[in-house]
Amino acid sequence: MEYQAKYISDDIKLSCYQDSFFKSDIMFEHHMLIWFLSGETKVVCTGGIYLFQKGDIFLMPRNQLATIINYPKDGLPHKTVVMHLTTARLRDFYARLNVKPETQVVQSLKHYTNHPLLESCLSSLIPYFEMSDLPKDIASLKITEAITVLRTIDADIDNILTNFEEPGKIDLAEYMERNFMFNMPLEKFGYLTGRSLTTFKRDFKKAFATTPQRWLTKKRLDLAHYQFLEKRKRPIEVCYEVGFENLSHFSFAFKKQFGYAPTKLLKIV
Repeated sequence: MEYQAKYISDDIKLSCYQDSFFKSDIMFEHHMLIWFLSGETKVVCTGGIYLFQKGDIFLMPRNQLATIINYPKDGLPHKTVVMHLTTARLRDFYARLNVKPETQVVQSLKHYTNHPLLESCLSSLIPYFEMSDLPKDIASLKITEAITVLRTIDADIDNILTNFEEPGKIDLAEYMERNFMFNMPLEKFGYLTGRSLTTFKRDFKKAFATTPQRWLTKKRLDLAHYQFLEKRKRPIEVCYEVGFENLSHFSFAFKKQFGYAPTKLLKIV
C-alpha cells in the first residue's frame, strides 16, 4: 500500500492512498470531519452501509466502530482532507457557550452532501499543504471555523460535539449483537462496553456460554450466508463487510462452517 500524508498540524491532514484497495476496522478517538477529493469509500457501521465519493463530506463521531474500505476511482487515488475535532479543542470552544446537550444522544455518522459552506471551509486548506511557512495559528482558526459552520448547518450537532463522556458499563449482549461484524481487539470491545478485558471475557461467557472468538466467527459467517442468499452480494464484498481480513481465510472458514463454498449459494436462483 502506497500511502502519503501531508500535514498542516497533527489535527489536519491531506491523506492519499495510491493502491487499488485499503480496508481497516477503526474506532476513532476523536470526531473526524472528512472531505473527499477523489476516490471512493465504503463505510460499514451499525447505522448501515454508506458510500462516499468526490465532493462528499461526513463526520464520524468518536468511539464509534466502523469498517472503512477505500478505493481509487476513475484513475485517481483515494484522496481526502481529514480534520480531527479533539475533545480538548471542543471543550475549549464550548466553554464560552451556554449549550446544554441532550442526554442519551445516539452518536451516528453525519453526512453533509456537497454543502457549500463546509466545502468552502475545507477547500481553503488545500494551499496550506504545500507551504512550509504557515501563518501562525492557522490550523486552530480553521478548526474553529469548521465547528462554527457545523453548528450553523446542523441543529443537532451540539449534542454530538459536547458529549465528552467515556463509555460506561452497558449491556454486553445487546452491544455485541449490534457490533459483531467489526474486527476489533477484545480490549476495544471491553472498553466500549465499560469493562476491563478480564471482566469482558467473564461477562461474555455468562451471556453467550462460549468464547468471544467462537461466537464472533459464527455470527460473521451466518451474516455472510444471509448476504449471499438474500442480497446476492459478491464474496469480495461480503468478506470485508462481515469482519474478515482476507478472502482466502473467509472462504476457508465459510466452507468449514457450512460444508460448501460461498459461490455455491450464488448459483442458487
